[in-house]
Amino acid sequence: MTVAGTLTPLSAEEAAEINRELNKTQELIMSADFFHGTTMIFGNNFVLCLIFFTPIFGLIFGFGVLYNTGVVIAAESVSIGVHPLVGLFSLFIFPFTWLEFLAYSAAFSQSIWLTYRTIKKHAWKKELINTCIIVSICAVTLLAAAAIEMAIIKALAATA
Repeated sequence: MTVAGTLTPLSAEEAAEINRELNKTQELIMSADFFHGTTMIFGNNFVLCLIFFTPIFGLIFGFGVLYNTGVVIAAESVSIGVHPLVGLFSLFIFPFTWLEFLAYSAAFSQSIWLTYRTIKKHAWKKELINTCIIVSICAVTLLAAAAIEMAIIKALAATA
């Protein structure tokens, strides 16, 4: 879905508007100290991840989030003059990208599994325990990703 969003054609005006909104968020995070910046990134990502765990709705919502992420990547790529797919795939040089996608994938998978177990009416209560365990793992993963992302942001800002 992220690739589909990245390949969505954007007008110059649409890309500029998306970039204005993105710049506001980036400025807020860059102006924060390490702890507060990390908690802002973590909070945003973890709330989304929690919604992804929701049976059926979480998948629909998650696909929308992944698509919109692709659109934002496309807008940013257009503004710096690179092909949107290059912009998307270049994010994978950063470990936080891999960690975030790992956590989101776990949430999607557990949502599917929880839905299946509930429909089949077998061991769905046990699956709730597994879901809590996976939520905890995702929280730790996303916290590590946020700390790494903030460290990279601060390091890049110091060299600029």
